[in-house]
Amino acid sequence: MHSKRLTYGSNRVFDFLVLWILPIGLLLLLSSLFYVTNRNVMHRFYSGFFSVPTLLLLCLRPRELKALLREPLVIAFVAFCAWAMTSVLWSPEPTGDSNLFKVPLQTFMLFAGCGLLLHYRNELFKPIFFSAAAVALVVCLCNLVAFVKGFEPGMRMIGGLGALDNPLLSSHMFGFFCVYWLYVCMTTRRLQVLWFSVPALAIMTAAILATGSRTPLVALTLTILWMSFISRNRRSALLIAAMVAGAAGLLLIYPEAITERGSSLRFELWGMTLQRIADHPFIGHSYDSELYLTLGDGYELREPHSFALGVLYYVGIIGFIPWIYMLGWGLYKGLKERAQPLFILASSLLAYGIGAGLTEGGGILSRPKEHWFLLWIPLALIAGLSIAQRRHSLLRRPVEMPKPEAFAALCNGAHVVEEDGLGPKVLRLEDGSFLKLFRARRWYTSGRFNPYSERFASNSEQLQQTGIASPPILNLYSLHDGSSAVRYQPLPGLTLRQALQSLDSSLRESLIERFGRFMAQLHERGVYFRSLHLGNVLLLEDGEFGLIDVADMRIYPSALRNTLRQRNLKHMQRYPQDRNWLFEAHFEQLAKGYGSVASAHATVKLREQVLTLARPAA
Repeated sequence: MHSKRLTYGSNRVFDFLVLWILPIGLLLLLSSLFYVTNRNVMHRFYSGFFSVPTLLLLCLRPRELKALLREPLVIAFVAFCAWAMTSVLWSPEPTGDSNLFKVPLQTFMLFAGCGLLLHYRNELFKPIFFSAAAVALVVCLCNLVAFVKGFEPGMRMIGGLGALDNPLLSSHMFGFFCVYWLYVCMTTRRLQVLWFSVPALAIMTAAILATGSRTPLVALTLTILWMSFISRNRRSALLIAAMVAGAAGLLLIYPEAITERGSSLRFELWGMTLQRIADHPFIGHSYDSELYLTLGDGYELREPHSFALGVLYYVGIIGFIPWIYMLGWGLYKGLKERAQPLFILASSLLAYGIGAGLTEGGGILSRPKEHWFLLWIPLALIAGLSIAQRRHSLLRRPVEMPKPEAFAALCNGAHVVEEDGLGPKVLRLEDGSFLKLFRARRWYTSGRFNPYSERFASNSEQLQQTGIASPPILNLYSLHDGSSAVRYQPLPGLTLRQALQSLDSSLRESLIERFGRFMAQLHERGVYFRSLHLGNVLLLEDGEFGLIDVADMRIYPSALRNTLRQRNLKHMQRYPQDRNWLFEAHFEQLAKGYGSVASAHATVKLREQVLTLARPAA
């Protein structure tokens, strides 16, 4: 009994951390530099809401490491960190700094946390990113207004609010979210969203130009080329044309933004760094060594202003191999999985980071700061998406956008199975498949970020992975009026309500006992089907049970807590016939079947729930 209580408690802790704390941590990581007073606050946010919770999650369930270490990006990162730690053995001046080992662990927790979050709560990824981008947009707009009011020739805009205190580092952040709004403009199918995202993109681009930094302009050029290459649609051509026109306009109106500072000493810095690299080309100078580059005027810098040269200097060619592999694999994964829009976003952010890293940066591993947005965050997002896809929690099927006449032809001759005041909801098409329609949701609802048709398809595929029968998905549609639809193959069988109506009392008892066992299996596997009732459970031809109408469902990381189980029962008691069969005439059979799978404590709670709800009626 003590062991079961301990397991129940650890499950509740695991669910709370992965479902609520990690999303907050990711939002703080993406947005906090815009409003915290200094980077130390950001470090505490990251540690308290993401890094430490992720470590605790891995301790609670070590098997999560198995899924994590199957990802090539994570393996390459571990190899990179292992070699970096090994290089400390030949450090010219050993420091004994504990951060040498803490920083790689913090970065590894970024990969692990993204893998867990995108597997168990991927529906929050779009709202989190949108919220962070909205924060960045508001801050940039305020900074631009203040910058324009006090503008003098030669001024460069700094972050202003928050911990951003350097024009170049600020431009990294502005560019990161500029790529997000560019992605929205390229992928959205809703005109209202486009009306909002185009001005947002213009504001973020203006913020980059106001910093006077040229590095993000190079990075954005590479990003536009990459995004156009993997999208290959009509908007790609418009994007290329807009980029060419924008570059021509900038050179005509304000050429000094490109030419006035020359090469900014980049060639001199790279030349000096290459000379140092030649001293130890294969093994590097060690992860904790110092790099001092003294220019002709005596000015000293500690970065080669190139990520690639920094890696070669610190860990040599041997360390460079897993590092360049991570970049190549991330781009390859984005190209391969371009049917999934989130991979387009993550790989475009990586393309931006690669472009910015050509002339900026140099430290190979660091605490959370602006450079994370150029390399580690995009790589961690790609790794997390890949892990979620491998574990079948991320939808693989592309969403089609048929022309109105093509969709009308698909529905021609269909039989209306279900409708409401607004029209048909479920159609049986001529080929025997079903088409379920979902109305357009308001812009501020979760249905805008994650359409219910996609939830239906994702839930159905996840149920099948857990061994529970559900409708096979054939197609997903996004319609021009903002609604969506899913076409699926119906399961052969009767609803449990229909089956119980046709049976006598003794056979009905046996079937209800089996249903109790099935309901307990759902709860033990973490399936919370809000619309669970006898009309949404099928008795299949082989005698097993299946679920239909699964859009309103969530699969939790652990067995359901007692309150959710009781909420399921309360929902079923709303239907008079279901209540009579399950909770009045044959409740003992239902409880017996439930108790054969669920714990004794959960079964007792089930009995208490039924008795409590039945008492007012008595």
